[in-house]
Amino acid sequence: MKSFEPQPWLLPQPVLIIGTYDEQGRPNAMNAAWGGQWDMKEIMISMGKHATTENLNRQGDFTVAFATQATMTAADYVGIVSAKNNPQKMEKTGWTAVRSENVDAPVFTDFPMIFECRIKEKIHESDTGYYIVAEVVNILADEKYLANDGKPDMEKMGLIVFDPVHHNYAGLGQTVGKAFSDGKKLK
Repeated sequence: MKSFEPQPWLLPQPVLIIGTYDEQGRPNAMNAAWGGQWDMKEIMISMGKHATTENLNRQGDFTVAFATQATMTAADYVGIVSAKNNPQKMEKTGWTAVRSENVDAPVFTDFPMIFECRIKEKIHESDTGYYIVAEVVNILADEKYLANDGKPDMEKMGLIVFDPVHHNYAGLGQTVGKAFSDGKKLK
């Protein structure tokens, strides 16, 4: 095996679109790759210093949409263009934003699944950003992406993940096994 210095290579990394409102109440979004499940009803996201971070400092509510193959180009765009330099950046995405009923943040209806969240805690807050632990207040899922059991279907969504090694996006594929079940064959 070849050795590497420590890198942010935890694979796969979700492509998360963080939705907030700016000072004027306009929807804003940024692409965040370093996040995941923190607890049963909580998530954690590493936030650098962004316009979104400033929005979160004013208002602790936000949404998290899961990027897909269909939203990939615009999802990448909101990660490389800052609202600090281009306050009108959202117009180029073509995304539709509606006000969340549960938190003070925009819901981008172009995504198959959105978490509505509220910050519970900021960890290691500094001039360069912080980590947020957030409560998932509600989950929205477009009905066309639900499985026969009425729950979100990952395959139907066309979700993408970030490859931090080569700086690529990869599509999530087909189901290959049943969790908490297939391992029983070895008992």
